[in-house]
Amino acid sequence: MTSTQAEIDRSQLGTLSVLAWIGDPEEAHDIPYLLAYTLGDGPQGREAGEAAARGLLEEIGLPIGDVVMDGTLKAATFPVQILLEGNQIALTLPGMNARCTAPDEWVAAADESGQAYFLFATRAWPEAVPGRPVAPETLQAFAGDESVLTSSAHCVLAVRRVQR
Repeated sequence: MTSTQAEIDRSQLGTLSVLAWIGDPEEAHDIPYLLAYTLGDGPQGREAGEAAARGLLEEIGLPIGDVVMDGTLKAATFPVQILLEGNQIALTLPGMNARCTAPDEWVAAADESGQAYFLFATRAWPEAVPGRPVAPETLQAFAGDESVLTSSAHCVLAVRRVQR
């Protein structure tokens, strides 16, 4: 793929959204998760957006599938970064960024562990529109779907805080 094609592909992503949640603390599963996904609203539609997401992940070196990259080892140079200020999460990838508000329990879990589990879904999720709450069962249906998981990039990222 040439860099020109990559730029064209990136423009097809459409709206990049981010959603934060934690696992069930009662099951000792209080891991902070961060999910990035496209709404599938790019100029050439959902399929082009999904192809652009796969191209972006390939371009930045994140494998799709069951490999979990450890972005905490070389956090300063890893292509995906999380910056937390209060309850605001800023997710940065090469040439793009997205923001979301984290629930208090996500912030507490991230502060305790210093990291978050990040998924970048290549499947579009048009139902999860920014600014509207996502019901837990809707999140579980998407983020727990085997085909979503196997078509996503997975990594553990350091959660950095704004220095004051």
